[in-house]
Amino acid sequence: MNGIMKYISRIYRTTGVVYNNRLRDDGLNQCQHPYILHICREPGISQEKLAREICVNRSNVTRQLAAMEKEGLIVRKQDEQDRRIWRVYPTERMEQLLPRARQVMREWNEYLLEPLTQEEREILERAMEKITARANEAAQETLRGKERQP
Repeated sequence: MNGIMKYISRIYRTTGVVYNNRLRDDGLNQCQHPYILHICREPGISQEKLAREICVNRSNVTRQLAAMEKEGLIVRKQDEQDRRIWRVYPTERMEQLLPRARQVMREWNEYLLEPLTQEEREILERAMEKITARANEAAQETLRGKERQP
């Protein structure tokens, strides 16, 4: 079997091209997509939890959120009980853009999966869930300073 990372990487890069093109008129880009989905799903999510959920280091999350705040997509507020924690809330503008972001994702997924039978789709989804869980486990250990060696 060829290395699956070659395929995953290619899909990721082509997804970026498609998302950036389809979301450009909405003032969004591919990098913001996971932020929008997570922040709208869990208003008030901490920056720390958001970083873990989307598997991005904290400094990148801070930079991206600052840009999104400047664009009027989010509001950040300090937690009232623990002033070290910053909570992230969607603005009305972000909530209005959420259906469009979901539509682009849904249409792209359908496009990619179109040549597969229903059985193939189910097998692929189960396999990708297992691979993603394993990758996420290794990434979380690495972020905690306990790098897992392949």
